[in-house]
Amino acid sequence: MSDCLFNDSPLEVLFQDAHLVAVVKPPAMLVHRTALSRGETRFVLQTLRDQLGRHVYPVHRLDRPTGGVLLFALDSETAAALTETFTRQRTTKRYLAVVRGWGPEALTVDAPLREEDGTRPKAEMPAQPAVTHLKRLATVEIDAAVDRYPRSRYSLMEATPETGRRHQIRRHLAGAAHPIIGDAKHGKGIHNRYFRDYFDCPHLLLAAVELTLPHPVSGRSLSLSAACDPHFAGLLARFGWQTHAPVSGWRWTDQADTAITAAADFTHPCDTTP
Repeated sequence: MSDCLFNDSPLEVLFQDAHLVAVVKPPAMLVHRTALSRGETRFVLQTLRDQLGRHVYPVHRLDRPTGGVLLFALDSETAAALTETFTRQRTTKRYLAVVRGWGPEALTVDAPLREEDGTRPKAEMPAQPAVTHLKRLATVEIDAAVDRYPRSRYSLMEATPETGRRHQIRRHLAGAAHPIIGDAKHGKGIHNRYFRDYFDCPHLLLAAVELTLPHPVSGRSLSLSAACDPHFAGLLARFGWQTHAPVSGWRWTDQADTAITAAADFTHPCDTTP
């Protein structure tokens, strides 16, 4: 599947200065080589390293099927500082997801999660705190009997996780009876196939659209945003949800002028150190 979702084009750079670089991770692209990478030939870390001509340090992760904002450090000291920032939960992450059914207007899911892919059985893994804030942004009703009902309902949800457990948003939405479309593990195949075949959406409809954090050197609040991939963006337009579509760019959020600077201005290395 992944080969059809991205090609040899350079990664989109959202922001770069002397200390860090933020890019848009394509959906279905692995961040780096792992035991799951058999048959894969392109990874975000190696692609970005070659694109910039220098070493980069990953400081957080996105699940393989999730696209969106991904941050790297450009030196070991910054990597350590950013890792601590994520560990201490000093970041704010915002995701968009298309789910089955009409989701709740607002809901905080406080449900501990056990690791699913550990060496021990899931039941033996310790439950770790996991909190996700959910908000319904838009709904649509389709005149098609995708499942057992004569018409089918779907929602665009905003998810803001406080913690960063594996598959947290996917599992919390599935637990709330609103699985994300395209989720092969926690969703329902009949809806996933319908969106693939009729709406040209072959992947998980979950995108990390915004990340806000203190800059590791200046301490200023930096907000990074990423537009959805073409499949996701096309669906937003088709459902009349384009007002919720994010744009790629960055801004300082600790000053009066909060206009987003277009990411296109930063597709080449430059120094925007605050």
